[in-house]
Amino acid sequence: MRRLGSKLVRIMSYAVLRDRPAEDQMAEGRFARLREITKRFADAGVQAVHENCSNYGGMGWTYTLRLLENVPGLKLVFDTANPVGTRDYASGDPAKMQSSWEFYEHVREHVAYVHVKDARFVELTDGTFNTCEYTWPGEGDGDVRRIVADLVDRGYDGGFSMEPHLGVVFHEAGSETEGESRYRTYVEYGRRFAKLLAECGVDTSRLA
Repeated sequence: MRRLGSKLVRIMSYAVLRDRPAEDQMAEGRFARLREITKRFADAGVQAVHENCSNYGGMGWTYTLRLLENVPGLKLVFDTANPVGTRDYASGDPAKMQSSWEFYEHVREHVAYVHVKDARFVELTDGTFNTCEYTWPGEGDGDVRRIVADLVDRGYDGGFSMEPHLGVVFHEAGSETEGESRYRTYVEYGRRFAKLLAECGVDTSRLA
């Protein structure tokens, strides 16, 4: 990473233990391991950033804040759509999903990078992830526009990366390969996100 000039590395806080209640997730053991991981990266000049995915920190903003309190030097990469299909463990209601805006609002001071993804919740499942329908940026329940606008207003100077999770959108049998269609889907996602950025006050002329 040093040879490549990489400054950030995404890490996780280990999977949710589904045979244990939310308040008994072996948190101290997680913190101890993550302190060591974060320190090793910091010693090499690399910033560790934690993603709110299907892991301890992703169980809700209260869990992420507790993680930050116990792992000095750790920062966040915030995924706008992950809360949409993730149970709100702090609520005690197994059918309640998280709010992307509420999660972001409580952790935004620690965000160093953003994954742009959008989705609508569909249904509960027994698996790691509940079923979601992924959408173009700003068209789902991930509060993408509101979060991006707030980041811009607050002078955010970190990066964005697109993580569409969309299937093949343009594919027509016989006209192009699936790979070509996926490429066009990604390019279109980028165009739409660039438009959203411009609407939020970002100078996107250099993206043309």
